[in-house]
Amino acid sequence: MIDDVTTSANDNSPLFEPLRLPCGVMLKNRIIKSAMSDSLGDGCGLPTREQMRLYARWAEGGLAAAIIGEVQGNGHFAEKPGNLVLSMDQDPAPFKALAEAGAAEGALLWLQLGHAGAMAHAPISTPKGPSALDLPGLQCDALSLEEIRALPEDFAATAVLARDFGFGGAEIHAAHGFLLSQFLSPLFNKRTDDYGGSLENRMRLILETVAAVRQTVGPDFPIAIKINATDQLEGGFSQEEALQLVTSLETTSIDLIDISGGTYFPGAKSASDAGGGGPYFLSFAEKAKKLTAKPLMVTGGFKKRHDAEDAIASGKADIIGLARALVIEPELPHKWQADPAFDPPFPRFDARPEGGITAWYTMRMTDWAEDQSASGRALPQAVADYEARDQERVKRWKARFGGQN
Repeated sequence: MIDDVTTSANDNSPLFEPLRLPCGVMLKNRIIKSAMSDSLGDGCGLPTREQMRLYARWAEGGLAAAIIGEVQGNGHFAEKPGNLVLSMDQDPAPFKALAEAGAAEGALLWLQLGHAGAMAHAPISTPKGPSALDLPGLQCDALSLEEIRALPEDFAATAVLARDFGFGGAEIHAAHGFLLSQFLSPLFNKRTDDYGGSLENRMRLILETVAAVRQTVGPDFPIAIKINATDQLEGGFSQEEALQLVTSLETTSIDLIDISGGTYFPGAKSASDAGGGGPYFLSFAEKAKKLTAKPLMVTGGFKKRHDAEDAIASGKADIIGLARALVIEPELPHKWQADPAFDPPFPRFDARPEGGITAWYTMRMTDWAEDQSASGRALPQAVADYEARDQERVKRWKARFGGQN
């Protein structure tokens, strides 16, 4: 229990102060498990018992909230065949069970509203983005204007199901090279209509989506949005444009802006694979703080308690987003509260095959979910296990959703 690890010396830590969101919901502390693609869906878009166990472990570990990455509104634009698909034709029972499991010890479990767009997993879909592209490693068709105009209501329909099935909030995914961030980027978005060209036009779909989600779920349901500080691609979405997006989000009903960066564009580096130590996006957050009164969550590079604590104490961030640190140690909030000197023991890899680090962390989540030893698989074995599981789930996904749309 939380009371068992709390000491008077640690009560004053800003990491363990509550925070009330603009919608009125209270977070019990400042630590959120940021969205990751856990690949624990059953291959038909439904939660599994293993997924329920994983999110229960994180909740029991003392965090304020956890966010499940890339939950799709339909099966045609998924990021991976282990994604969840929350729609009217899916069985609600496992979703309700997952929501309950992730609410242990007063934690909240949020769903990240996903649509991979041009980065949709080709074996199970036909990728579509703002514009047709034919690049090395990335080919996609263009969404029609009619398809684009339907997207805000599609996101809203998924969000209201999340609310009705007992989840504690929703995050709109507008980062990391997925659909909404593709609209922001001049590299992906070559449109000449109301959704392309100027930054105002490239932001339009995001702002319409925020408005539609809020109108549908009502005023009391937490809505976050994840954005890039930069997509780390030359000629892409710049930091200056990201700050303008923050200014525009200030006028919306969003409850939390989650700041991250990087993209999964083929050949590009994601922020989580960057070298060096320390948080990645605090300098951007400091600038963003001057433009908005919305709570800011900063995700990426937090490995030590003192870095997380300093980010809150300095006012650069209101919430710390942790992903890989919580994969290493699911009870990290409790352990930080009990022992301020504790830091999770991150692994070091001599060789890094493309996608290999992501595969290792994904399979580490699987080990926790299955209550297996978390000593960590060797990197080559993790990659092999990850790929084999994906191949099996591709078969199930095609049988359930019909493969390419």
